[in-house]
Amino acid sequence: MRFFNFLAAAFAFAAVSCTLDKTDYEAEIGLEVPESYEFKEAVSLNTGNFKISIDALNGTFYKGYNELHLRILNTQTNQNITDSEVTFLPVMTNSDESKTSCPHQYAMKFDAAGKYFSGYSVFTSESVAGSSWKLYLSFTADNQKYEITKDISVAKQDNKNLNMTAFTGKDGEQYYIALVAPQKPKVAENALTAGIYKYNKPTTTAGTFPDPSQFSYSEVTGYTLKLDPRMPEPSMGNHSSPNNKDLTQQNDGLYHGVVNYTMTGNWTLNMILTNQNGLIVKGTVVPTDFTPGIEGVKSELYIDTLF
Repeated sequence: MRFFNFLAAAFAFAAVSCTLDKTDYEAEIGLEVPESYEFKEAVSLNTGNFKISIDALNGTFYKGYNELHLRILNTQTNQNITDSEVTFLPVMTNSDESKTSCPHQYAMKFDAAGKYFSGYSVFTSESVAGSSWKLYLSFTADNQKYEITKDISVAKQDNKNLNMTAFTGKDGEQYYIALVAPQKPKVAENALTAGIYKYNKPTTTAGTFPDPSQFSYSEVTGYTLKLDPRMPEPSMGNHSSPNNKDLTQQNDGLYHGVVNYTMTGNWTLNMILTNQNGLIVKGTVVPTDFTPGIEGVKSELYIDTLF
């Protein structure tokens, strides 16, 4: 009962808040949330008698999490290659000519049902002037290894429900959290999915470029992502919602939980990441005070969403 009285107060304040100055939050209200559920070819490349095509949602590579489907076609026999060792390495060349990568699945796995090699890439930045992304691919066919490269473009992710964040943890490691689902939440309890990754610091001297040991990332294993969703805009008083569930890792390697959105609008997913021993890697507790007229306090680890 206390929560519903609290929520009613938030709604009442929102009704009389029209005298407040316009904010960035208000400017976003009413924006259409884009959805992409169809996989289309995002890039294709050829080497010898083979055509390699990579499908992504909406046929676009976006900043954040990208599920990838890769097919290899023998153009002479018109048959897809199904038995191959396929590697995938995205590398960004920065304006200072330094090279970086992003969380990705280096050794792609064949999906017999879909008849493609599956993987993912969490692009950490969109393509901008002065920096560029390039894919380094390899595969085997007829006992021969093929290597091929391709420049690609990474687009801005306009759906804030698929936002990501990168940070250095208290352990000194570099982490990445990327939202995977839902693309378009409902006013309800929503299954929330995220990928959590860590950069593997090289332990050996770099070999011939591109040496995958210098661009290695892994899924974080056995952590917990504690969740506290809030509506941070001043008119909402930073109120929360009941029945949320912290995210834990499941068999698919991703982290799954529940976020309860009680109304549409701007929400902040405040988070605390803890390791296998329960120690905090990043994040702070958010005050529970109802603060109408004041922008809500956020955890030091958070991701903003909008629907």
